[in-house]
Amino acid sequence: MSNPVPPRSIPNELLLYCRPGFEADLATEVLDKADHSGFAGSPCYQQGAGHVRFVMPPEEAANALHRALPLASLVFARQSLVALPPLQLDRADRLSAMIEQVSDSGWSAESVWQETPDTNDAKALSGLMKSLKRPLEAQLRKAGVLRRKAGGRRLHLFWTHGDRVQLGMSFPGNRSEQPGGIRRLRSPSRAPSRSTLKLEEAWHEFVPAEQWATRLSDGMQAADLGAAPGGWTWQLVQRGMQVFAIDNGPMNADLMATGLVEHLREDGFVWTPPARLDWLVCDIVDKPSRVISMVERWLTRRWCREAVFNLKLPMKQRWQAVSEGLQHLASSFERAGVKAQVNCRHLYHDREEVTVHVRLLD
Repeated sequence: MSNPVPPRSIPNELLLYCRPGFEADLATEVLDKADHSGFAGSPCYQQGAGHVRFVMPPEEAANALHRALPLASLVFARQSLVALPPLQLDRADRLSAMIEQVSDSGWSAESVWQETPDTNDAKALSGLMKSLKRPLEAQLRKAGVLRRKAGGRRLHLFWTHGDRVQLGMSFPGNRSEQPGGIRRLRSPSRAPSRSTLKLEEAWHEFVPAEQWATRLSDGMQAADLGAAPGGWTWQLVQRGMQVFAIDNGPMNADLMATGLVEHLREDGFVWTPPARLDWLVCDIVDKPSRVISMVERWLTRRWCREAVFNLKLPMKQRWQAVSEGLQHLASSFERAGVKAQVNCRHLYHDREEVTVHVRLLD
């Protein structure tokens, strides 16, 4: 009599990375969106841990939910993986349990990444991950998990402690291509402020690289509301744009010397452009509702073609505040007959704010 085939490990979880401190916001967002899409499950997280597990019923694979909630549609997630249950490892033999679990799952992948949460404690695991790299990859190849052609899939080992790891899988087109889901940018030495990285990251996130030449090009016109001292204006000028810098505060002298900036000491909430512009950018510190109302006016009147703006978050119920703001914007567009593509993300260079991008489609 032949031996029965052992049951396969079911990837019944989503593993989502986030900025430490925003676990509850991500958990609420995913629970809300999963429920709206007809999926049952419960979030599992610890405050400050930098990740959330969304656990579905034991025999229900999370692949369909992963497709229903693409990473680009999630505000607070940096990375989204289909995942197997976490493993508690024997420190004397960390590899055997991982190889057994991934083999039982039937997974195959073209590459393997070892990652940790974005916390100081987890960063201490870098030495362990480096020491395991070669033997891990060798055993994965021997088990048939790591192979040349596997549809671009990537195996992720998410280490939270030296003896605790969770295995996840990512898929092309629905994942971050940055380790840890973090796009690390070098702060330009000549930029007036570090806030410049917020706009640069937003462009990387929302504008495909192959479209930069046409959508972020020399000779375009832009407005920067709340511009001083010029961190976001600096990015616009680097792309060769002519900029209306709207702020009562002083602008950086080097920026003004470029001849591409017209500084107007006016209130960004009431200023109106002389003609339709290509870009509106705004990083004003104010209530999200007030910023959304201002941007709504710009977009429904088609004063610009694209906009990037930040919404400062409340201390509590952040997802509720973001969700309500985006819904208000969508309703305004519908009433005005405006077709637009709207995306919102909590970027790495954001802190207590989220970044919204809107592109008018007509």
